[in-house]
Amino acid sequence: MWGKSSLNRAAYLALLYAFCSSASLGDQLLRAAKLGNETEIKKLVKRGADVNHRHPYGWTPLQVAAMNGNLKVVEELLKLGADPNLGDHFSSVYEVAKEKRVHPLEVWSTREEEFSGRLNTRATFANCTALHYAVLNDSVEIVELLLKYGANPTIQNGVGHMPVHYAKEDSKMEEFLNDHTTKFEAEERRRFPLEQRLKKFIVGQEGAISNVAAAIRRKENGWYDEEHPLVFLFMGSSGIGKTELAKQVARYLHKDKKGGFIRLDMSEYQEKHEVAKLIGSPPGYVGHDDGGQLTKQLKACPNAVVLFDEVDKAHPDVLTVLLQLFDEGRLTDGQGKTIECKDAIFIMTSNLASEEIARHALQLRAEVAELASQRYSNNIGDSEMVEKITISKAFKENVVHPILKRHFRRDEFLGRITEIIYFLPFSKSELLKLVQMELEHWAVKAKERHNIILTWDTVLLETVCEGYDVHYGARSIKHEVERRVINPLAAAHEKQLIGKGQTVHITVEYNGNTLNSPQKDDKTTIGNIKLQVKSKGKQKII
Repeated sequence: MWGKSSLNRAAYLALLYAFCSSASLGDQLLRAAKLGNETEIKKLVKRGADVNHRHPYGWTPLQVAAMNGNLKVVEELLKLGADPNLGDHFSSVYEVAKEKRVHPLEVWSTREEEFSGRLNTRATFANCTALHYAVLNDSVEIVELLLKYGANPTIQNGVGHMPVHYAKEDSKMEEFLNDHTTKFEAEERRRFPLEQRLKKFIVGQEGAISNVAAAIRRKENGWYDEEHPLVFLFMGSSGIGKTELAKQVARYLHKDKKGGFIRLDMSEYQEKHEVAKLIGSPPGYVGHDDGGQLTKQLKACPNAVVLFDEVDKAHPDVLTVLLQLFDEGRLTDGQGKTIECKDAIFIMTSNLASEEIARHALQLRAEVAELASQRYSNNIGDSEMVEKITISKAFKENVVHPILKRHFRRDEFLGRITEIIYFLPFSKSELLKLVQMELEHWAVKAKERHNIILTWDTVLLETVCEGYDVHYGARSIKHEVERRVINPLAAAHEKQLIGKGQTVHITVEYNGNTLNSPQKDDKTTIGNIKLQVKSKGKQKII
């Protein structure tokens, strides 16, 4: 009989053999894809080869076949389940050589022999898909086949280029890809409307999201004035999603493209001379060759989403520059060069009238809640009725507009704004959602950093909501969670009262008793946070 050590050794050798066999199958698959042997492809996949196997340097069999024009192999791989949207992990010869700690000549010869010898050895190919390589190979048939099997023509490679950017100018390939890209983007918009995408990242602000999405939809579908850029003014209190909405719009339009989002803090432009910082110094002045902070970035990405944060703090001369930008969609820098940016989207944020907007919104919400309470006899089935409120036209004209006019002192500036977007204070259900998200954020950190599992009673959400300050929005919730929940946890951790592998359940005590919910009639009751520590069947309360 074999001893225990012999059995362990046999199991280890069997595992090693299986691993080597699997790796060998993958290598054979890559070679078959390069040589155009679809029969061998079928056999190898049937024997267990991974159809999306990667070469040690990063490419897949489908990318090899597409680059080498092997149509039948491409079709067979796609039928067998190859993913057409996988990106190449191979960046460039020198970067891969540095990463793998091998000589660049070895990487270069392997790339030429096992992938293709027709590519520029100095170029970078990070995140190039099979579609990118099919276009580089100028194979319309393979491009059509990849698109038929779900290839995404809008995927950008590591340098921000889509497949169509590699098509020859005015060629059949370019026309075909442009048409397919437009159709693909339209279908994506229908399947995943912009409102739906934005709501994944922003709590509440239904009206703001809806109005911004409608304006961008007009632009995307060609229902807009191409002579003038879109200009928004986001108004409302601090910490309620103005900046975040601007970021998410940029992310939607430009994905992760560098320079697609330009943010300028207008509190840095409060002096007259700081206009030069925006558009560049005139000839003969220091910094003339450097260009302006805005013009330099717009030149690199003329269709960027530009955020002018706290625009009400900027000097009037800066606003004069913005007036020209919003009116004509172009800007002349300090060197006399004109930058055309009619396709850009300009977003200004302001805290002007934030007190009035918050007060008006809270009053409207209270009135709607009272009306709903009477109508449904205090049994409201749909809370959306209470939360969906809109700022009245009379309030905009009689309260907000005079404040804006008094501050900016020019109607022509306000007249260039496409739409003023109002951000309202959070409703009760939105606050509960914010608290839940913040607690989940800290639960992930506790698990990753300290291997501690955090759980909590639902009453904790209500308790933390008490710290909401309408003037500071979500930031006040974030600070309240840190003050009332994270501080006790950090103190207990420092005193070694909680540690690795333990579960900490956070509860709330009212008048010495742990309740499922606070007494509704007692508005003065303040809950005390308690930590229940569980480990190995034991439980203690801190």
